[in-house]
Amino acid sequence: MTARRVARVLIDSPLPQLDRLFDYSIPDELASDAVPGVRVRVPLRSAGRVVDGYLVEIGEPDASDRPLSELDAVVSPVPVLTPGLYALARRAADRAAGSASDILRLAIPRRMVRAEKAWRAAEAPATPAVSAESSAWALEVLSAYPGLDEAIDAGERLAVDAPPNPAQLPDGTPVGSWAVLLAASAVHALAGGRSAIVAVPDHRDRAQLEAVLAAHVPADALVRDDAKRSGPERYAAFLRTLATAPCIVIGNRSAVYAPVAQLGLVALWDDGDPLLAEPLSPGVHARDAALLRQELDGGALVFAGHTRTTDVERLVTVGWVRDLPAARRRSPRVVLTATREGESRGARVPSSAFAAAREALESGPVLVQVSRPGYAPVLVCAQCRHPARCAHCGGPLHAARQGAVPACTWCGRTATRWACTECSATLLRMASSGSERTADELGRAFPGTRVIVADGDHPVRQVDGRPALVVATRGAEPPAVGGYRAVILLDGDRMLLAEDLRIAESCLRWWSNAAALAAPGAPVHLVGVGGAVARALATWTHAAYARAELADRAPLRMPPTVRVAAIDGARAAVEAALVELRRAVPELDAEAVLGPLPRGEATRALVRFEYGLGARVAQSLRASVVAAAVKGRRPAKGRAAGTANTLRVRVDVPDLDL
Repeated sequence: MTARRVARVLIDSPLPQLDRLFDYSIPDELASDAVPGVRVRVPLRSAGRVVDGYLVEIGEPDASDRPLSELDAVVSPVPVLTPGLYALARRAADRAAGSASDILRLAIPRRMVRAEKAWRAAEAPATPAVSAESSAWALEVLSAYPGLDEAIDAGERLAVDAPPNPAQLPDGTPVGSWAVLLAASAVHALAGGRSAIVAVPDHRDRAQLEAVLAAHVPADALVRDDAKRSGPERYAAFLRTLATAPCIVIGNRSAVYAPVAQLGLVALWDDGDPLLAEPLSPGVHARDAALLRQELDGGALVFAGHTRTTDVERLVTVGWVRDLPAARRRSPRVVLTATREGESRGARVPSSAFAAAREALESGPVLVQVSRPGYAPVLVCAQCRHPARCAHCGGPLHAARQGAVPACTWCGRTATRWACTECSATLLRMASSGSERTADELGRAFPGTRVIVADGDHPVRQVDGRPALVVATRGAEPPAVGGYRAVILLDGDRMLLAEDLRIAESCLRWWSNAAALAAPGAPVHLVGVGGAVARALATWTHAAYARAELADRAPLRMPPTVRVAAIDGARAAVEAALVELRRAVPELDAEAVLGPLPRGEATRALVRFEYGLGARVAQSLRASVVAAAVKGRRPAKGRAAGTANTLRVRVDVPDLDL
């Protein structure tokens, strides 16, 4: 009997029971194109149709008589799934109790035929040449952190506190010094003949990086991995990363998976930003994907930020990541501002911060950070202060302007005859001020001064050096030419009231990122906040604050001192998964499981476990997900398929939210 060539294929399907390699025979007419990494179409007997997949590997010749279906087609001869990318997807999926195809759906863009034809017709990109001037510039920037260039060359894992001050490019473009530092790190790696990946939270950060790199890297060596680009542009950028010539990839969270050649550096900026947490299943954070990538492919790994997340500090504490301090400590001039004697304790902008803003406006722009966009995000009863809710759906009411008819933020209905459900009063009061209302108030307080609103509805890329009041929501602060002459941080007390385990850590990050936009020596006023988080900002001791947070969370077994998995689904399926988990991982103690408790129409349980048990916990939970999915396809009499056995698992949830 003639031996057959066997293709091992990963089906592109969200069904957990299909998350394995399937064997198919390769017909003679497809033999030349059926190589590892190509997209294929294969018949799936259980579905009775042809589905998409990736040819992962060619198995050993098979001389047995077992029946094998044949490949239906090779969609494209371009091997888009490299061995390294598949290994990373498999590792990331197994760690998160998910499917490799879900990871690959994030990493590999949809095929665009015209972009692919253009790429195949073009010449292979040449190895980029970094000029001697650019190499020297990179070394000069990196010299602010003694040994950073050598650590990148040696492939170390580093935690770096970025310089908290603004910078300016030769053409006058304002950028953060962090962008200069990470750009120099990438240029240094490229000058050594290796690729670099820099992942950032959003388009504002990417634009700053791109502006710095444009002057030091050839255009064909700079690759943008941005989900907001058109399909052909994104696919063309992905194809460039498949070339053997090294490059620099800058993009959002999915950039970590870019299959570049000769990886020399993976850098993550501001890993505490929630935009780096993947919302789609299986929810692998860019930080965890970067750690796995560095383990598999080598190269250096740099976590940079103005603050230190507890996740990175834990890695520093256990010795997995090395803390690399700067040669000279630099920090903004933070002032903890409170109301003065005789002032109203409810004054939103105390007189000292007001005076600082007035003085700073004589020479340049002033940044005012607020917690929320809009005019009056929160309305309450004027008599009892009970939150104003929609009578139809229970959603919160808001008003676009003073005196305007309130409307529901959920259903959009207007509340023309609103009455408080607690005291029956009919008057409303604005409980907090959004960016637009703050801009109106400050505009009246500083007549003749430009007022710029920067938030999600009013994006501002940069601000010139002329006097102006820039009212921005957290995370939307634009850089200013020469830096802000003063920074006023408002609503800090309200920010800290959010019901979130990491809210103090998040607030410190928001405030620090805004403070880093201040010109050297400019005052940064934190209004109405005290305690440990305020002291950490004032003394710029973020790593020490993260260590203290870890110490506080450890006795309570809060993340990230332990890992937490959330199990959601029908109660029977959740309870069955917990029973199986106890059997598979007997080391779990009696307090490891929280719940199960009702959560809407479903049930949720949380499982807390040590990092050393992670592989076994994930394997058991994944097996339960597969078992529930298979069982759901065979419904009992009188019950629809999947109604009692659906199960969803999310590993490494950031909070204990039942």
